[in-house]
Amino acid sequence: MTRECASPAPGPGAPLSGSVLAEAAVVFVVVLSIHAAVWDRYSWCAVALAVQAFYVQYKWDRLLQQGSAVFQFRMSANSGLLPASVVMPLLGLVMKERCQAAGNPHFERFGIVVAATGMAVALFSSVLALGITRPVPTNTCVISGLAGGVIIYIMKHSLSVGEVIEVLEVLLIFVYLNMILLYLLPRCFTPGEALLVLGGISFMLNQLVKRSLTAVESQGDPLDFFLLVVVVGMVLMGIFFSTLFVFMDSGTWASSLFFHLMTCVLGLGVVLPWLHRLIRRNPLLWLFQFLFQTETRVYLLAYWSLLATLACLVVLYQNAKRSSSESKKHQAPTIARKYFHFIVVATYIPGIILDRPLLYVAATICLAVFIFLEYVRYFRIKPLGHALRSLLSLFLDERDSGPLILTHIYLLLGMSLPIWLVPRPCTQKGSLGGARALVPYAGVLAVGVGDTVASIFGSTMGEIRWPGTKKTFEGTMTSIFAQIISVALILIFDSGVDLNYSYAWILGSISTVSLLEAYTTQIDNLLLPLYLLILLMA
Repeated sequence: MTRECASPAPGPGAPLSGSVLAEAAVVFVVVLSIHAAVWDRYSWCAVALAVQAFYVQYKWDRLLQQGSAVFQFRMSANSGLLPASVVMPLLGLVMKERCQAAGNPHFERFGIVVAATGMAVALFSSVLALGITRPVPTNTCVISGLAGGVIIYIMKHSLSVGEVIEVLEVLLIFVYLNMILLYLLPRCFTPGEALLVLGGISFMLNQLVKRSLTAVESQGDPLDFFLLVVVVGMVLMGIFFSTLFVFMDSGTWASSLFFHLMTCVLGLGVVLPWLHRLIRRNPLLWLFQFLFQTETRVYLLAYWSLLATLACLVVLYQNAKRSSSESKKHQAPTIARKYFHFIVVATYIPGIILDRPLLYVAATICLAVFIFLEYVRYFRIKPLGHALRSLLSLFLDERDSGPLILTHIYLLLGMSLPIWLVPRPCTQKGSLGGARALVPYAGVLAVGVGDTVASIFGSTMGEIRWPGTKKTFEGTMTSIFAQIISVALILIFDSGVDLNYSYAWILGSISTVSLLEAYTTQIDNLLLPLYLLILLMA
């Protein structure tokens, strides 16, 4: 087991490092802010969950430092259990509130199920850490037991029998995905990232199975079904090929031909019929009609194609510079990697303003393409596998210490999650007023603008470092300022945004998430948009 940590995890009896405490303080500010905005029994559960996760995170950090964790986790980061544990519960709480205000009881219950599921998988991760810690931490077990008892008691009196079964189903899927994917993909995740990513995939898989079994009675937006089928299909495809290539060499032409043939078989024989059952029409015909439905969509698709070509040219140009460089270990500078942030900002802002449903579908298709290309690179599938390995190796950093390169996928997810997670049935009556009008822009603000500006200015002009981190005060302040300027520009160009004088909450939300960016060692492309989304929606 590899030892991990850029900011070392504390040894037995040692105090928590300043950066971990600061990160925890920011997370508690968010939790208490949501608790103050919602103020019900579910928000009390979120507070209890955060308290127990704070103590258990210390045990996870010790396990990582001592090499006693069950799986190999990502290096150069702490466990990240606390910031990851509260994301799904808080997201469920704010969804419940918005749908309750919109008078949609079905999605109000859905928000409660999301919150309960998030608490269940977080408690499982805590129990796992406590179960393998030696000696058994009595005080932390008592705290976790009390918090878990309160959560279970309240959920028992809040959920129906069917909802309890649904939560347990997601928990079971989560356990199996942990055992499979963390074994197949060592050093790709921290415990917190695994909780966040695999918890989300488990929930989506359970939702897809549930809706497939009730496809005759259920009705839903084809966009939601499209996202569910694509994401679950790509994950299952990866598990299938990972198992298959254990028994055969994936780098031969015969294996590559088999890979492409099986991809077609799975796509045409499984994914498309599955989607056809859910949306009750030909998926390819529906997609073609959707993409080219209006003239605006044609122009947007052409514009995005130009930006995609530009991104490919950036990759080729940086690799050409590496070829001419004398250093064999030449890596792309931070500013060069941030070019892609500027490109995605230029991609998403017109889509959010002009046609959000098109952006929803286009981001889903792009995610599928990214995952497929990563499979080609990872398995060395001919003819592009080796070329992709060479081209993308230039942009690696310490977060890509495992066999997969996930940074670009996390960037796409961070920009897209605010588009995907907005409960559209609860926002059709204009309930996204005030700060909530900026919810679709959460990824653009937190990652596209905030993280990019903080990285560039912090690395070039920053001198005063936040205690215990490599991040600088100057980078954080310029990040906040740049996001405020971006909000002003959004007000100018997007006539649908009306902040209703909620400027103090917006400024507080942006500042809090910027501080989290300064202290967290988790994947900020994924974490920051979710926290800003939660705060703005509250």
